[in-house]
Amino acid sequence: MPAMNKRTFIKTVSALTGGVILSDMIACNPSSKPASAVPLSNWAGNLTYSTGNVYYPKTVEEVQELVKKSDKLKALGSRHSFNTIADNTASQVSSQEMKKIIGLDKANHTITIESGVRYGDVAPYLDENNYALANLASLPHITAAGATATGTHGSGIKNGNLSTSVAGIEFVNAAGEVVTVSKKDGDIFNGIVVNLGAIGIVTKITLDLIPTFKMKQVVYLDLPMDVLKDNFENIMSRGYSVSFFTNWEHKNINEVWIKSIAGNDEPAAEPGLYGAKPADKNVHPILTEPAENTTDQMGVPGPWYERMPHFKMGFKPSAGKELQAEYFVPIANAYNAMMALEQLHEKVTPHLFISEIRTIHADEFWMSPCYKQTSVAFHFTLKQETEAVMQLLPQIETVLAPFNAKPHWAKLFTLDPKVLQSRYERLKDFKDLVATHDPKGKFRNEFLEKNIYG
Repeated sequence: MPAMNKRTFIKTVSALTGGVILSDMIACNPSSKPASAVPLSNWAGNLTYSTGNVYYPKTVEEVQELVKKSDKLKALGSRHSFNTIADNTASQVSSQEMKKIIGLDKANHTITIESGVRYGDVAPYLDENNYALANLASLPHITAAGATATGTHGSGIKNGNLSTSVAGIEFVNAAGEVVTVSKKDGDIFNGIVVNLGAIGIVTKITLDLIPTFKMKQVVYLDLPMDVLKDNFENIMSRGYSVSFFTNWEHKNINEVWIKSIAGNDEPAAEPGLYGAKPADKNVHPILTEPAENTTDQMGVPGPWYERMPHFKMGFKPSAGKELQAEYFVPIANAYNAMMALEQLHEKVTPHLFISEIRTIHADEFWMSPCYKQTSVAFHFTLKQETEAVMQLLPQIETVLAPFNAKPHWAKLFTLDPKVLQSRYERLKDFKDLVATHDPKGKFRNEFLEKNIYG
């Protein structure tokens, strides 16, 4: 990622809490002129963008107008990225005002939404119409367009990342042309979906749907890590979606969250799970935090969209003022990678809120960290101690190097660009594809120049 000393890290939190509050944070302005000269920050407040020229188009035509008149432009979604992937020194275009549900296609079981629609906004509508999405991230506050562009994911050993629900994408390329791509376009589609913001400004996205369902979740406390040597995949397969939370102390998994499709006759929880005991009340992933912001547990059935995320839509997500990093390794290396990270516990834990360990099924997207490999993701929610964290990340990357770890595209990392590029076998194909839609680099920024083209 670009050097940290070129970015402003502020001490106040700018937490994303919900649609109404987010709308109040940023004035609604026509696309003909930027809102103000004051740069925005990302949701956690660790990053201030490099330009105050932010536009808020409401239609595809307004996006086309902006693209045609701009020499450099980057798209902004929910601003949940922790690095500079969406930064630009010239102009940014926010999808905030493009939040319409275009249409529910019951014949093909898909929904088309504008690029500013967040998962938490569209999920109740789907449920009312007897539909669901196959997976959600831990936060429902993010946009579908931004999440899929960066390979963001939920959990589930049989569930792919959020991009695997994409059936089609509409975007405006560097010439101002509207381009529509769907699964019918074959392998090119796999190059477009996880696009890192490099192909253009996404305006609409079509998602595959499944029948609606009820979910429940139960939490187990204090699972010994050594149990996972022979049982990692077994435990990760115990539910529709499973997450481990650890602070890397005492070789212990603090919490195991198991989210399952709700049945009629199953007990709320088993008496024990390889030595872990069921929680007797709702808990937060960070045990010292109050649990009212988290989705309901204790085996109580509820709509899929109120169980699959960890946090409720109407509340402040996660810890708020934080930094995030995440690394993907092949699932076959899960336990060995975990033990390699555990060796750093004395260095990691002092700067850590919590780590989450999840699994993601393999996919076919060229720039996905899970391209052709079912993966385990090691996520770090870190205190906003920027200097210390940026010194810690290279140590994490070093111990994960034997496993060819790939960082999350929208989180913090320091991996050498050449090493990063070597881990993406379709990188040249991706750059060739980008060149057909943006031959002069209108949508490139420092992040892409360094990590993709450097």
